[in-house]
Amino acid sequence: MAIYPGDIISHAEMCMEEGVSLQKGMNFRLKGGVTVILMSLRKGAPYADMVEDNGETLVYEGHDVPRNLARDPKSVDQPYQTPKGALTENGKFFEAAEKFKKGLQGPELIKVYEKIKDGIWVYNGVFELVDAWIEKDINRNVFKFKLHVTDKTILEKERRVEELKDLDHNRMIPTSVKLEVWKRDKGRCVECGSTDNLHFDHILPFSKGGTSLKTENIQLLCARHNLSKSDRII
Repeated sequence: MAIYPGDIISHAEMCMEEGVSLQKGMNFRLKGGVTVILMSLRKGAPYADMVEDNGETLVYEGHDVPRNLARDPKSVDQPYQTPKGALTENGKFFEAAEKFKKGLQGPELIKVYEKIKDGIWVYNGVFELVDAWIEKDINRNVFKFKLHVTDKTILEKERRVEELKDLDHNRMIPTSVKLEVWKRDKGRCVECGSTDNLHFDHILPFSKGGTSLKTENIQLLCARHNLSKSDRII
């Protein structure tokens, strides 16, 4: 299946899209290919991810040492290397950001999925990894990674990257807006009531002055009605 920013999917569908069982939040070049992160801004989320610049920038927190290596992972520094000296996912992301900043390679392209409710995920699109740093968090050091949303889509099977023409994809809809729209529209397409293949749709496109920041401009549409609306706009 092909997925696009704003598509609402299950964990099983997300794993099917990537061809692996996604259990970790940070996944650097899965099977040597695409890089994937799983994020959450929900209350009680394990990491302090943040969205800035009206949905254009994601500041993603690195991940803790595994529980089998520390009684309380939140009390120790997030690891750059494993005990055997290999890079952790934190280390791989950090090195990719450093190489980009030094002009040694282009920005790492990262597919971002967000958990908004139990069993409900949203594909937020492709982001570029543009910066990384370590900062103090109370009594330990944590990694921070800055990602900037792009207008690109990764076609993994074809091993190529394309640009999306829809400017709505250049803004990530805030989590609070997604949750309110999901509740208001009762998890169904506003046109036909379908609960399958749903998408967060901009009623007035961003390119025509619409916003991603207000629930009044976001609605749930199924794939069929989202496509028919796009055809009418074009």
